[in-house]
Amino acid sequence: MEATDIIKKVRQIEIKTRGLSSNIFAGEYHSAFKGRGMTFSEVREYQYGDDIRNIDWNVTARFNHPYIKVFEEERELTVLLMIDVSGSREFGTSYKYKKNVITEMAAVLAFSAIQNNDKIGVVFFSDRIEKFIPPKKGRKHILHIIRELISFTPEHRETNLSEALKYLTNAIKKRCTAFIISDFMDENFEDALKIANQKHDVVALKVYDKRETEIPSIGLIKLKDAESGQYQWADTSNRAVRDAYSKWWRDTDASTKTLFSKCGVDNVSVRTDEDYVKALIALFKKRI
Repeated sequence: MEATDIIKKVRQIEIKTRGLSSNIFAGEYHSAFKGRGMTFSEVREYQYGDDIRNIDWNVTARFNHPYIKVFEEERELTVLLMIDVSGSREFGTSYKYKKNVITEMAAVLAFSAIQNNDKIGVVFFSDRIEKFIPPKKGRKHILHIIRELISFTPEHRETNLSEALKYLTNAIKKRCTAFIISDFMDENFEDALKIANQKHDVVALKVYDKRETEIPSIGLIKLKDAESGQYQWADTSNRAVRDAYSKWWRDTDASTKTLFSKCGVDNVSVRTDEDYVKALIALFKKRI
């Protein structure tokens, strides 16, 4: 993609997603993702019912009257977008490719974070960590992130969610809210997810296409695995083949949702031809 095309695309996404985060998500995001720490605010005279553990003994001695320390919730968060850039994100049949929906959702979350005075960073991952953009604030930083979301080309095409989650646990020292935006087409990442969610606040956003849920009856077709590059022939006119695939999808999807629930990870699924705005708002309200 040419530089001028990238700039134009960045501008289009900025206009759309900044408006969404300003008009729709502002309140829900603020309420759903609260700061985890408490910071000292002021001292005031002791009132009946106050916790005596908060008495400021220095001020109390000075004025010969009990005073307590008042704390308030620390609002500032560090938000990390964990973006799956493996080959399977390039699939799409109806309205958008999965990678387009991932880009827009990430941009909306980034603008929401900045409006909430949070730092925002990005990790691009495939079967390894492809790139890390450290958390910062500011519109210039957001536009840099969007530009990377649009133009970044990974070196590898396969997926390893465990590697991404281990990086989140080990490399990101300060507790953060981490949005993992992926199709979650991977296995054996339960332990890594559980550990990551103990240290950080992990939220899973699953993006999929409706054609991934079932195969139409269109005869003999040649299928390509977007990540391994391997081809396989399938006779889609055979009802048993179509039913077996549909069952595999349902079982896999149910298994992933069960895994999220078991690990205590808030999650939502977004189909490429559906409105991701409604899905995100539903997720935010569930957390309030």
